[in-house]
Amino acid sequence: MTRDNTNTFPTFSGVVPHLAQVADLGPPRSEIGVGCLMPWAGKLYVLNYASHRAKTGTGVGLRVIEPDLTMHKHEAGVDGTYANRMVHGESNQIVIGPHVIDSEHNVRTVKQLIDVRCCGTARHLHEPARLVYVLGMEGELFELDVHTLKCEQIADLQKKLDTEGEGRVHFKDCHSAFGRLVVCSNDYAEGDWKGERAAGRLGQWDGDVASEWEILERKPFVCINSRGSFSDTMFASGWDRASAILKVFTKADGTWRTYRLPKASHTFDHKWQTEWPRIREVEHERFLMDHHGMWYELSPWAYGNRIWGIKPIGTHLWVHGDFCSWRGMLVVGADNASPSSHAHNVLTAEPQSGLWFGCTEDLWQRGKPAGWGGPWWDSPIKAGEPSDPYLMTGFEHKGLHLTHNGDAAATYTLELDFKGCGEFHPYHTVTLAPGAYHTHVFPTGLSAHWLRLVCDHDATATAQLHYT
Repeated sequence: MTRDNTNTFPTFSGVVPHLAQVADLGPPRSEIGVGCLMPWAGKLYVLNYASHRAKTGTGVGLRVIEPDLTMHKHEAGVDGTYANRMVHGESNQIVIGPHVIDSEHNVRTVKQLIDVRCCGTARHLHEPARLVYVLGMEGELFELDVHTLKCEQIADLQKKLDTEGEGRVHFKDCHSAFGRLVVCSNDYAEGDWKGERAAGRLGQWDGDVASEWEILERKPFVCINSRGSFSDTMFASGWDRASAILKVFTKADGTWRTYRLPKASHTFDHKWQTEWPRIREVEHERFLMDHHGMWYELSPWAYGNRIWGIKPIGTHLWVHGDFCSWRGMLVVGADNASPSSHAHNVLTAEPQSGLWFGCTEDLWQRGKPAGWGGPWWDSPIKAGEPSDPYLMTGFEHKGLHLTHNGDAAATYTLELDFKGCGEFHPYHTVTLAPGAYHTHVFPTGLSAHWLRLVCDHDATATAQLHYT
């Protein structure tokens, strides 16, 4: 335990108990996750979420933390499910949940959005000085006038992106840059794992009402972000049964590329358990990414249309709803304890979640980087077609498990990219009979930025790597 020299507020390993977010006992009792952390005009705004609109729980709302670390609940706050925040520079306001807040801390509320599970806000592609996009978790896409608060629904993304409909769809984020609005949903359960359905989505649109939406992926994705026109990349984080996924758009060639990352835990393999991993700028011109139980550092720049600056920091079990920089600190908001309508978790009585305060370097003192995954899991592969690149750097001990199922023997070549720029070199080759299994343990200390595999025959293969 530490104690601040200027006040009497105790902290425990960075958690400040008096800043805990606590909801009503109900009934009903829900969760109180930290959906948004937004530093604004000297204060830190904390916006919470219940599980499914106000009908599932009360006492969430909007809280304000002052520079002296006192906190009060804002009278304009409303109960609901909100996880969206954005600075609208032209009007010098923030959009957070259903609220629009100016630099004098005047809070206005958009009545049409109170009962919408707002999950993302993005700059408008054609009228950014006046309008923003707001996305709801059920796929409702709105145009909001930040001056008049006029709010109009312009699309039902359940229909535009061919989802299974309300109650099954679970949209999570939106972001606009480089002439496109990108949205995602993270629907994923056992049917997706079995390959019986493909409910998650990553989609994009050029903002023209006459244009069609494009489905980029039928897999679960949770966060999209970029540095906008300041840099040349856009990132989207997701996963499938084989591994965590990072999709990267590069402005120079207008192309999305797929990179694969380890999963630090299988406890994130469901749509309800990825709320809400983020990609945020927390140090000057640098991104911090929380993805499938692992923290990463991430550069917003691409060279030769390839990303180089991605490195694992460490593992965790927290559900991090949001994180930000405030007054020189890294602040992380959690979703810690949920009674889940009192019937589903009879051992948790009080909905409450904590805030962690520290510095970015503290994350390196957490769990060491470790995880598993790979480019293939019972995947159909084509002869001579390389797998997606899989992250290799930053892990101490590494081993490969490879299985081959095909009509004939096949040769697999493991290639390494030690420069990080997409230049791969042969490292290890093995020929496998149908149904064969092969392991390869990498020498301790051997590393490269990325690895991939190539097979000389059509086959069905699994390639999974365990990093410890």
